[in-house]
Amino acid sequence: MCGLVGYVGHRDAAEVLLEGLHRLEYRGYDSTGLAVLSKGRLKTVKAAVRVAELRELVPDKLVGGIGIAHTRWATHGEPTDANAHPHLDPTGRISLVHNGIIENAEVLRAKLSAEGAEFTSETDTEVLAHLVARSSAQRLEDAVREALSEVEGTYGIVVLDTRFPQELVVARQGSPVVLGIGNDEMFIASDVAALVRYTQQVVYLDDGELATVRAGEYVTSRLDRSAVAKTPTTLAMSVEDYDRGGHETFLHKEIHEQPAALDRALRGRLDERFSTARLGGVGLDAREVRSIRRVKFLGSGSSYYAGQIGATLVEELARIPADAEPSSEFRYRNPVIDPDTLYIAVSQSGETADTLAAVAELKRKGGRLLGVVNVVGSAIARECGSGLFLHAGPEVSVAATKSFTNMAASFALLALHLGRVRDLSLADGRRLVDGLRRLPDQLGEILAAEEAIRAVAHKYADARHMFFVGRVRGYPVAREGAQKLKEISYIHAEAYQSAELKHGPLALINPEMPSVVVIPADETFGKNLATIEEIKARGGPVIAVTNTELPAGLADDVLFVPRNEVQLDPVLLGIPLQLFAHHIAEKLGRDIDRPRNLAKSLTVE
Repeated sequence: MCGLVGYVGHRDAAEVLLEGLHRLEYRGYDSTGLAVLSKGRLKTVKAAVRVAELRELVPDKLVGGIGIAHTRWATHGEPTDANAHPHLDPTGRISLVHNGIIENAEVLRAKLSAEGAEFTSETDTEVLAHLVARSSAQRLEDAVREALSEVEGTYGIVVLDTRFPQELVVARQGSPVVLGIGNDEMFIASDVAALVRYTQQVVYLDDGELATVRAGEYVTSRLDRSAVAKTPTTLAMSVEDYDRGGHETFLHKEIHEQPAALDRALRGRLDERFSTARLGGVGLDAREVRSIRRVKFLGSGSSYYAGQIGATLVEELARIPADAEPSSEFRYRNPVIDPDTLYIAVSQSGETADTLAAVAELKRKGGRLLGVVNVVGSAIARECGSGLFLHAGPEVSVAATKSFTNMAASFALLALHLGRVRDLSLADGRRLVDGLRRLPDQLGEILAAEEAIRAVAHKYADARHMFFVGRVRGYPVAREGAQKLKEISYIHAEAYQSAELKHGPLALINPEMPSVVVIPADETFGKNLATIEEIKARGGPVIAVTNTELPAGLADDVLFVPRNEVQLDPVLLGIPLQLFAHHIAEKLGRDIDRPRNLAKSLTVE
């Protein structure tokens, strides 16, 4: 993985491919390459370089109307020129790009080697190119089908064959592929970001589907050769959504987009008359809501932490037992699937492989599912069929910001909806509706204090380690804050429940180990003050994130947020930590939007 692009039409394919790769850079990668059919010959340029450097390597004479390209995030083999995509068969007839992981690649490689095949890379993808090339099928799509019948694992692939100079064949299993429909031209990508400059009409492939793509048409079918009709979708975004808009980084832009993004998520969903939330996409009537005995949130990374916020909200407002679990662990422990449990699959991209695998396991065992995603038409949205769309808008930076905030707010809406059907009073419902309405403006107040947050961040930019701690509602906020700091600044950060410090981690506290303490004005306030005293007694600097006054001199630095209803405070408490991480990373000169070793959309397990 990480990003793929294909084109067939009347334009200069190399330019379209390079532009597409540029639009996919935010997904994270370590090498890149392209192949174009030029004057009847397949020309390939690839290297362990950035897209801008690849552009310099592409010769002006590389002219042709069909080609494929890729940005690679290493799985099999180190980031080297040889391991970069596209990969070829030994004759140079087949060129192929691939996202995903072929799990039986070594078995297939050994089999092919025994037959005399020679490999030039360490990748699993090169095995696919050999398999397609050795087929005796008369059509490219049949050769691809034959090759994929031997494969175990996940893939989104685009295949180019010099024998068929007017077509590309694409297939999907667990890794996204979208077709863009132009005027006598077709585009292929793993993400619509690569397409919006050229078209607003797209078709999403589902798992187990294949398409033959030519300039004037696309023909879709299943891998078992059965026909499948696909209906084009109109994108609700433009190329401007993928520009920085005057900000130095996409992350900074997206942090500042949060008031508007949250306003979109709330718009039309607050019911003043009944003091509840309108969630038409959830599709649960009152009787079904009353039958729910447990709620489980499933997600990875920031989506998992947001799920922890959601679980606390559901328990507190709806009085339904709830918890959150990493989706990567879920199916491997042979979970008991309870028909009275509501399972909520959470993913910014809607394509996260671990979460998608959990969804598949739940569907197989009859689990009741809701999807919470930010991408319309994504795999999790289609598989779940019902749920919540986050309305955060495109999120380009690898680190989640506005999607996380909208997840937390959306879970508050869901908890309010469930609670009002059950035992949450009209007065409490009205209180929460009013609190939700205040959130976008309060986010704006926090962002207006950015310079003060920047000053605190720069003060601690030389720290090598940090603790983030919080209790109950504050703990998921601390986890997300630690995640932000380590992923974009590369400073080691750990998050703990505040009380857990004294059960071991307190041994690490010293004057060089700052602690970020999340302190909402709730029932845990006094206990959080005691945690700060424990840290200070051992010489540790303290940065407090709070919405209330603290005893004078208790914390070394304080990041203030406005006060809302205690249940909604986590939505606000995380915002200063986003800016805190951003400005530390900025001070250290990090590549903030594309942190090392990471990818935006993880379509491998």
